[in-house]
Amino acid sequence: MSISIEEKIAHLPQKPGVYQFKDGRGNHLYVGKAKKLRNRVRSYFQDSRSHDGRIRVMVSKIEDVEVIVTDSEAEALILENNLIKRFQPRYNIMYRDDKSYPYICITRDSKARVYPTRTVVSDGSKYFGPYDHVGHMKRMLETIRKTFGLCTCAVSPKMIDKSRGVPKWHSCFDDYLKNCSGDWDPREYNSAMEKVERLLSGRTDDLIREVKEEMEIASSAMEFEQAARLRDSMISLQKYNQKMKMVANRDVHRDVFAIEVDDELGEACGVLFKIREGKLIGKFHRFLKNIEETPKNIIMQSFVEDYYTGQMAGAIPDEVYISHEMEDDDPLLEYLWEQRGKKVPIHVPQIGEKRQLIKMAITNARLNLGERKLEKQKAERERIPQSVKDLKEYLRLQRLPRRIECFDNSNTQGTDPVASMVTFVDAQPRKSEYKRFKIKTVEGPDDYGSMREIVKRRYSKIKKEKLQPPDLILIDGGRGQLNAALEALDEIDFRYNCEVAGLAKRLEEVFLPDSADPVMIPKTSSALKLLQRARDEAHRFAITYHRKKRSHRTLKTELTDIEGVGEVTAKKLLEEFGSVSNIKKRDLRELQDFLGEKTGAAVYNHFH
Repeated sequence: MSISIEEKIAHLPQKPGVYQFKDGRGNHLYVGKAKKLRNRVRSYFQDSRSHDGRIRVMVSKIEDVEVIVTDSEAEALILENNLIKRFQPRYNIMYRDDKSYPYICITRDSKARVYPTRTVVSDGSKYFGPYDHVGHMKRMLETIRKTFGLCTCAVSPKMIDKSRGVPKWHSCFDDYLKNCSGDWDPREYNSAMEKVERLLSGRTDDLIREVKEEMEIASSAMEFEQAARLRDSMISLQKYNQKMKMVANRDVHRDVFAIEVDDELGEACGVLFKIREGKLIGKFHRFLKNIEETPKNIIMQSFVEDYYTGQMAGAIPDEVYISHEMEDDDPLLEYLWEQRGKKVPIHVPQIGEKRQLIKMAITNARLNLGERKLEKQKAERERIPQSVKDLKEYLRLQRLPRRIECFDNSNTQGTDPVASMVTFVDAQPRKSEYKRFKIKTVEGPDDYGSMREIVKRRYSKIKKEKLQPPDLILIDGGRGQLNAALEALDEIDFRYNCEVAGLAKRLEEVFLPDSADPVMIPKTSSALKLLQRARDEAHRFAITYHRKKRSHRTLKTELTDIEGVGEVTAKKLLEEFGSVSNIKKRDLRELQDFLGEKTGAAVYNHFH
């Protein structure tokens, strides 16, 4: 016998750990961490009004919960990050990495190598970066070569084919000879690599002073060749240092995080500035998705935690500044303490130099989102169906008819008049935006009047609420129906907000407002097929609604003909028994129990 979720929750410990929500098929819906597992998991199943819509939908799908207890919140933080990357749950914030960032790697070999890479591997090597631009990484590698005389090629002995030698695309023969960076004394080589790490970590001021002292010592000892080499190293470091932008007082080592959200795009952008010795030594950004209805403090926390628990963090700074308060910073504070051995404060600056850094990071995030939006729009344009492009050409439209709204009427000899509107976006029906209309102001079989009414109602609302107008309004009918729609649009001063066309069924000819002759689109064209699909779908939707309305009216009329049965009683009968046929089958006592003796007898006698 399986244990219910409620029973599982009741027996969860009040300890730190990670919880995993799963659906009926065992797929991960969400992975989270908690200081006290039972309290945190239980909160999802209590008052749903405190949750946003996205979480309420997730909770409705939960069929199972699993937990992993950890010794500390910091352990829970790392485990949560690993599980999210492994399972990529539907309701966790995820990262859209549209490119692989360049890093500089220092291997853990006995003779460590330094080289560029775009792949981070858990092999004990140290990775510095990521660099937001490959040019910045190349400048750093050049500084390392000039300052320390080290090879920074990406070739290793494992990549050498003994029968063919060094790859043709590489010029570093030192590595082929297994003597890359020269025949160094191991202690001298390790000392150079330690300085490279300091350079990559942005701690250049002390490094320059140290190299200068070594140069002076060598010069005093009359080791002029060594002193000249150290002088060249110092000059190279100074040139690099001068190119770095000063953004804060010297001796400051801090990371600055900011996020910005674009609701229209449905994504957020997180930006990081790495500041060492007061200099901005690097910045990078990531796009975050699955953020609908997610508060900014949760997005902020996800971005910062993912960075520090990942392999790209590098050295922990003295302080961390963020643009928005995090939901719960205790696990991260504990983790940073463990990594650095002392407290690393996390603040949201409000004034001064630190606030200016936050604003600069937010500006960068906005620019990144703007570029992302342009990329998405370009990709969408490239995916536009050929039928949409052809329709623009055949009808000589001013813009691509990517969004088409098509109207149709339906009535039977003037009774139960209704109308429909269907929406097609990029040649595909978007059923969530279909509309049905009851005709309110027109009496009798007046198709033109009905068309005027529904078009006026639809676009009056569009205009009032400032909703997205269609690129093309398609009217099911010929010149008369088209003119009725145009009159309605003129009344509300909406005529020139979008283009309008009418499709006549007899010859499948297209009528346009300012053209005396209809347009004849080739029968085999995908553009004509798109118009036919929209027209047929509008007709189907209108007919379905009309039949439903007429059937409902017929049923109610048959019941309301019975003495003592009005519309309210007829509705109750239909809701209780489902149909007139089922009502006919009920015996006298059952009807009297439901309606009372007199009305129940009247209904029974009407059918028997």
